Amino acid sequence: MQRIILFAIDICAVVLLVFGLYFPRHRRRDLVVAYLGVNVGVLAVASALSSSNVGAGLGLGLALFGVLSIIRLRSTELDQHEVAYYFSALALGILGALSTTSVWLSGGLMALIITVMYLGDHRRLFRQYRHQVLVLDSAVTDHTALLAHLERLLDARVHVVTVQRIDLANETTVVDVRYALTDRRAAVEPGTPAHAGARR
Repeated sequence: MQRIILFAIDICAVVLLVFGLYFPRHRRRDLVVAYLGVNVGVLAVASALSSSNVGAGLGLGLALFGVLSIIRLRSTELDQHEVAYYFSALALGILGALSTTSVWLSGGLMALIITVMYLGDHRRLFRQYRHQVLVLDSAVTDHTALLAHLERLLDARVHVVTVQRIDLANETTVVDVRYALTDRRAAVEPGTPAHAGARR
């Protein structure tokens, strides 16, 4: 009976994680099935292993290895927040499968994961901070001039600039920029931090 209750709590938690938090915020449909599949798969495998003579540590190791393989061998790019959702779905599945002395303990830990993801990935948290990869139509070798040019271009306070490539033949510079919008721009563009490519 306790295991059935934990299964139900896990399903409710992963549904809330995926359909209540992730998809409304990021709108990436292909990862919906990935998160649901990871959660239910880990739940099933960990539950089967906990009922057999195989140690729980081995089961946990296999589950972590499987998820790390998915992330490492992916064919599409995943941002760090998407990796965090992967591990949250994984952790919910493990908590739902492991037999504990208290259903409330497992349920509380699941609630803690959902709460942390809700707050950590909230759109208002550091909403002025952005991340972009820009391709400039000039070869800029002076870091101070590059910084000033990017701040004028983005109308923002640039915190970190990493030059990825300077092409002197084609007069282009590829830069990875982390910056914060001015208060005026943040009021007009209240979106979440973005990771995008652009040509200027």
